[in-house]
Amino acid sequence: MALVKIGGTNVGDGAPCYVVGEIGINHNGDLDVCKRLVDVAAFSGCQAVKLQKRTVEIVYSAEELARPRESPFGSTNGDLKRGLEFGLGQYWDIHRYCRDKGIHWFASCWDEPSVDFIEQFNPPAYKIASACLTDHALLRHHRSMGRPLIVSTGMSTEAQVDKAIEVIGPENLVLLHTTSAYPAKLDDLNLQMIPKLKERYGVPVGYSGHEVGLATSVAAVALGACMIERHITLDRAMWGSDQAASVEPQGVMKLVRDIRAVERAMGDGVKKVSADEESVMKKLRRVA
Repeated sequence: MALVKIGGTNVGDGAPCYVVGEIGINHNGDLDVCKRLVDVAAFSGCQAVKLQKRTVEIVYSAEELARPRESPFGSTNGDLKRGLEFGLGQYWDIHRYCRDKGIHWFASCWDEPSVDFIEQFNPPAYKIASACLTDHALLRHHRSMGRPLIVSTGMSTEAQVDKAIEVIGPENLVLLHTTSAYPAKLDDLNLQMIPKLKERYGVPVGYSGHEVGLATSVAAVALGACMIERHITLDRAMWGSDQAASVEPQGVMKLVRDIRAVERAMGDGVKKVSADEESVMKKLRRVA
């Protein structure tokens, strides 16, 4: 199985798990909050942060944007969606900030103009959200940029995943198993899909978790996930639809620590007597 290079970092079997702190919209439209989340990810040892870019008038209908919805930005859903979008100057600020912190950043783009917008920052990869898996025109537009694609497979059937890979091809591709509920129930996580996806498609497979807690995301690494993506937040009690399914700073540090511990513990699958066992064996074993 070929490795995928993201910003010069190998991703796939045999490489260290690539950990992504998904900022998404948890910045709440505040650039300072976004930078603090970058700090959390970088300090914890994540390799990347991921944002979300939408052209609001393309992704949502006029009726949906006019729908009443109270938020810090106003009284309509459109006020909310527009308030959560950063502009060009803010993205250049984020770009420079991540560069200075030595951490990759990329985005999930929900429409073609958003891909074109993010392209000017020379991203190391693009993330395709589960909701966009069946948008074949958008998939092709992403692929035309010639960059690695990270594709989430939530809320999708096997046939839909098959078709998406037929459209974009298996080259330079990382699939992410995920359950698109916020938060996702443990009974719905279906982590056994990780090795099954690897076997079916022959590409690196990771896991994007929306559950509460860390244990299942760490277990995904033991099952072969080469990438872990989790939403991160400064405080799960903050305003915002994704905050409750996110991981706070202490949790992000624990997540990366435990992933690295599992990687060290996996070994090579060859049965042998370890150096530390030698002295114990001599002391306790009566028959050689």
